[in-house]
Amino acid sequence: MHISLTDPSTLLVLLATVVGLGVLFLPRLRQWRAWQATVTPLASIIGSGFLVLGPILDDSYGKYAPLVMAGLCLLAFAFGYAIRFNIARRAKVGERSRAEEWLEEAASWALAFAYCISVAYYLNLFGAFGLSLFNLDNPAYPKLLTSAVLFFVVASGLLGGFSAMEKMEQFAVSLKLAIIAGLLVGLALYFGGKATSHQLVFNDLQLHGWPAITLAFGLIVTVQGFETSRYLSDEYTPEMRIRSMRWAQIISAAIYMVYVSLLSYLFHPSELALDETAIVDMMQIVAPVLPPLLVAAALSAQFSAAVADASGAGGLAEEVSRGKITPKRAYLILGIVGALLTWGANVFDIIAYASKAFALYYAIQSAIAMVGDWKTAGGFNWRTPIYAGLSLLGILIVLFGVAAESSSH
Repeated sequence: MHISLTDPSTLLVLLATVVGLGVLFLPRLRQWRAWQATVTPLASIIGSGFLVLGPILDDSYGKYAPLVMAGLCLLAFAFGYAIRFNIARRAKVGERSRAEEWLEEAASWALAFAYCISVAYYLNLFGAFGLSLFNLDNPAYPKLLTSAVLFFVVASGLLGGFSAMEKMEQFAVSLKLAIIAGLLVGLALYFGGKATSHQLVFNDLQLHGWPAITLAFGLIVTVQGFETSRYLSDEYTPEMRIRSMRWAQIISAAIYMVYVSLLSYLFHPSELALDETAIVDMMQIVAPVLPPLLVAAALSAQFSAAVADASGAGGLAEEVSRGKITPKRAYLILGIVGALLTWGANVFDIIAYASKAFALYYAIQSAIAMVGDWKTAGGFNWRTPIYAGLSLLGILIVLFGVAAESSSH
């Protein structure tokens, strides 16, 4: 891999990354309460999904990939609407109905389970990207790296070592967002060159009808993460949590739309070899400096996200089991689930499993919103079918979502 520092695209990508990092580390921004509240859900949304989603959409949906991306963002915003209603209602009424509390407990169990799968998802991407710059053909090597890091994360949780690692999150988030800024600049330059020379590519749709829908169902985890606003510490007001979720979803949707809209018209099908690290090979063509930057972003983002979700799973399990499942027991369960998924499934399968798990959580949260809104309004109103429809859609995703690799085209 040859990187020329005299190449204009390389210089502009590096400049955008450095400027982005500088802005994100400005003391005034880092100390701004609204940004502190927004950065947690934003980092969760623009996480692992950003690295794998673009190539999957391009490979399966071709020139229509931006429309599918828009659909995923709108669906996530709709689920977020339900959760934001629940945050506001809980703050307003204090004690909710028995049905709402029962559903809330079920949602917490669903989320704890989803966290177990998402840790496996993050660390399997960590293993894949960690070795992506090396010519290693043995598929066992990434799994061995994943297993080693999974063991380290679980052992750290058992020994109470998460607090030190969680302090890395702010740096990891800033690094990831800065590198994404560089990536978008590189894509924009390459897109501009292709457009000027009339070489943009408009690939045909490879999936039609129900298979196209079920693949989109299996990708909902790539826009997941906004629900973390619901679990921000009590030092943030309900209004701040609601605002942080809304802004995180708006900012992430804008980034996703620019990214997918640029990426989807640059490569012929013959140039696409869909795997979990396809973005690295694609960006090697765009700008040689991007692959090592993306790998750095991937490693820091996956590790910090895995630590955060492992910690969240332990806390939730203890809370909903009323202390019967201690955090340490939860970490052991998480490790077993992670190992089984690592050696029994590929990354695309794990993405689909994680999508189903989070969709179940969103379905239950939408049901809570339906019950709560019924109580607030004193009966059926125009929002009732919206929340009911979202809950049903979440269940459909659980039942029918499929992995990208399972889609035949």
